Amino acid sequence: MNENLFTSFIAPSMMGLPLAILIILFPTMLYPSPKRLVNNRLISTQQWLTTLIMKQLMTTHNNKGRTWTLMLVSLILFIASTNLLGLLPYSFTPTTQLSMNLGMAVPLWAGTVFLGFRHKTKASLAHLLPQGTPTALIPMLVIIETISLFIQPVALAVRLTANITAGHLLIHLIGSATLALMHINQTAAAISFIILFLLTVLEFAVALIQAYVFTLLVSLYLHDNT
Repeated sequence: MNENLFTSFIAPSMMGLPLAILIILFPTMLYPSPKRLVNNRLISTQQWLTTLIMKQLMTTHNNKGRTWTLMLVSLILFIASTNLLGLLPYSFTPTTQLSMNLGMAVPLWAGTVFLGFRHKTKASLAHLLPQGTPTALIPMLVIIETISLFIQPVALAVRLTANITAGHLLIHLIGSATLALMHINQTAAAISFIILFLLTVLEFAVALIQAYVFTLLVSLYLHDNT
């Protein structure tokens, strides 16, 4: 059982060629673009949802921060789509890979930090030293604040990876227990199936919440640096 526990987290391949890139590009096919003046219900709902997300994320930003609107809206839609698609049977969830999440977190974090040092140099440097710090503690606090600054993208990636991976593992374990109990105790199997169903519903919520949290934290980093 331990050999198959992490099988779903292995990047799939076909004829020796990795399919991760195709899987990452697949969610873009689920968002159709309007081809006529009168949209259908699906596209209208999609546009309404995109506008709602945009207003929620960009309300507190200034003009410089709002230039990131397309980036942040695309980010939350991409993460939410891949998380939800990963809940389908026999599917692969790219966001369970720490390398991919770091690939999203590090450039976005670095972009916000470089933007802050370019347009708000004094304010960005001031974050490294809290006001009223005793002189003897200045070197230590500067080192601590610098380390905490560089930990931010790692925390972003690890948070997303850990939450998605933990949910998938729980679903796999409880699903395996349900199949095993079907031949032993029908009552226990029914109880475990109800738990599995509730956990699956919870995972749908977690998939959306983690996409929102990841994008919101990037938005907060951007707000602090613009």
